[in-house]
Amino acid sequence: MLDYMIYILVFAVGLILGLLYSYKLHGEPYVADSGFNVPLAIGSVVGWCLGFNSGNVILSSVGFLLSGFVMGGRPGYGRKETVLGLIIAIILYFLLNSGMM
Repeated sequence: MLDYMIYILVFAVGLILGLLYSYKLHGEPYVADSGFNVPLAIGSVVGWCLGFNSGNVILSSVGFLLSGFVMGGRPGYGRKETVLGLIIAIILYFLLNSGMM
């Protein structure tokens, strides 16, 4: 039970850090971002894969911190990157647990 509390707290810290980083990049009230940010996508893929598939409390916490950082951006930022990370992490989870790998 303590593991889940750690994951939630680290994810919340990642959300806050992502929001602060996003506001530091863009000080305007609203900026329509239609681009795909490759470094955030890599962080999201690594974060969700570590969070779901590591089996270690420390690595899972780092993964949830990274994924929270990507999701924590201003509204409209990080959507595509988060979806890509989740899809790859879920596919990897099913591959690892089905005995194919």
